[in-house]
Amino acid sequence: MAGFKKAYHANCWGPLGGNAVGVTSITQLTYRTFGDMERAIREIAEAGYAGVELFDGNLLDYEGRTAVLRQALDGAGVVLVAGYSGANFIFDDILPEELARIERAANLSAELGAEHLVVGGGAKRAGGRQADDFKRLGAALDKVIGIADKAGLQAHYHPHLSTIVEGPDEVREIFRHTAIHFCPDTAHLAAAGGDPAAQVREFRDRITYVHLKGLQKNPFGFTPIDRGDLAIGPVIEALGGTAFPGWVTTELDAWPDPKQGAELSMSFLRRAEGPV
Repeated sequence: MAGFKKAYHANCWGPLGGNAVGVTSITQLTYRTFGDMERAIREIAEAGYAGVELFDGNLLDYEGRTAVLRQALDGAGVVLVAGYSGANFIFDDILPEELARIERAANLSAELGAEHLVVGGGAKRAGGRQADDFKRLGAALDKVIGIADKAGLQAHYHPHLSTIVEGPDEVREIFRHTAIHFCPDTAHLAAAGGDPAAQVREFRDRITYVHLKGLQKNPFGFTPIDRGDLAIGPVIEALGGTAFPGWVTTELDAWPDPKQGAELSMSFLRRAEGPV
């Protein structure tokens, strides 16, 4: 695992949700963690990580006062690695509003020194998927590439439970329709019936950023990567086989003690890394 740079997502430091005003105003429909991001950044650093990823809603809280967030990052000795946004992407009428929001988040991420922009989404329609939904999603993701390029970021698509891209066949299908990079999330891929290590090998040329997360199948839940039903070791071996040099971000949507969750995953990563 030598050469991997280790980051952690701040999404565990409070309940996950979205901006309620987004129900009536798509431009405001961001992801967010309802918690103290400056505490999260500090504790992520104390757990041994060198970088952090933030949701778009938490980033945009610092719009117009980025010096405050920059001071939190610098004071903790970590860097902002990525911003994460989501969208429906398949509805023509609202797509410009969604992309405008993603562009704001991308610009703020870049201003704070991030390298990556990650997006998830692709809505499930009430009446079922339409024949051209993958093409619509792919075309929208190509627009995300343009937004990221303009900001100096690398764009990634994160397949996600509850979207039209869950299982291995759907993952293969969407990447036929877009040039965006693939950000595999181990838990989401496994929960949808995939083999994350095999998918890393299959898409090795499109993977430059990774999310590691543990999975417990029954009862369903996400876990630190040192436990649960998903073997993370083979994923790390698969990444090593691709000579992956970039950031690996571990995340955990909820844990009673978020810092402890980060520390448990870091201990696993250090064991996997072996002697240096």
